[in-house]
Amino acid sequence: MSDFDWPPYVPVAERRRLAERELAKLRKRGQSIAPVTIEGRTIAKTFWGKSWCVNLERYSDYASRVPRGRTYVRNGSVLDLTIARGEVAAMVAGSSLYRIKITIAPVKAACWKAICWDCAGAIDSLVELLQGRLAKGIMDRVCREGDGLFPSPEEIKLSCSCPDGADMCKHVAAALYGVGARLDEKPELLFVLRGVDENELLAGAGHDLVRTKAVPGTAKLLGDSDVAALFGLEMAESAAFDAYASPAPKRHRGSGTSRGNTATVATSASVTKKSKPFPAVRKKFKRKTTSASTAKGGTRRGS
Repeated sequence: MSDFDWPPYVPVAERRRLAERELAKLRKRGQSIAPVTIEGRTIAKTFWGKSWCVNLERYSDYASRVPRGRTYVRNGSVLDLTIARGEVAAMVAGSSLYRIKITIAPVKAACWKAICWDCAGAIDSLVELLQGRLAKGIMDRVCREGDGLFPSPEEIKLSCSCPDGADMCKHVAAALYGVGARLDEKPELLFVLRGVDENELLAGAGHDLVRTKAVPGTAKLLGDSDVAALFGLEMAESAAFDAYASPAPKRHRGSGTSRGNTATVATSASVTKKSKPFPAVRKKFKRKTTSASTAKGGTRRGS
């Protein structure tokens, strides 16, 4: 086909009639059809659909072809579109019925791991993720150009049965916009297309939670004063408490004790005897003992 033998122009109304006729034929053959239907002029309305279309339009490789594709998808020319792992298959009506195949490479393992790592701990609901209702920083990371979830032109291979020799014809562009419209309905298909499991974002969040909280930092450990304040106790000084809690060992009958051990026992006993453990608590006990003895033994002097 020469550069001047372009197919005749087909008006939009005629293309719609042709599309409906072809759809009826396919349904009679028992073929399952999933057409892309656009209401109004807005192709995509949700976060994932809009993000797909923005990613498509940001590359200069596609700048001259995508406008014609928008026209085709709006007028209902995308008769069928299915999304599977690494592949988009479509049928688009033009002057004839054309078959489109778009192959998209899966996300590289290192790239996907980086996305999961950067989002770890910030995604706890797949519903919010698929609805695009997470924090802007998280969604920007997932959609980031170059190392996000959306493919670059180098990761996309295009094929159409039409006679146009361009890498991206208007039928392929219509199918790519149809993907954006389909993501409005089923955003999880983006993860299917890129060959990743969206649940790994949640698994990564749980792993990061365990990793960061398994060993508490020393700054978070409670000291004696913190424990006292927490429970409202009057704590003794650590030296007095140690002396009270570690009484002198008892001497067993019949066992020989060396002079060094005897000196140690004597020293421990003297420390225990001289120390006054829990002074504040002891003061309270003294008051209670006095009142009790007064009640039992009669009257104090001078009463």
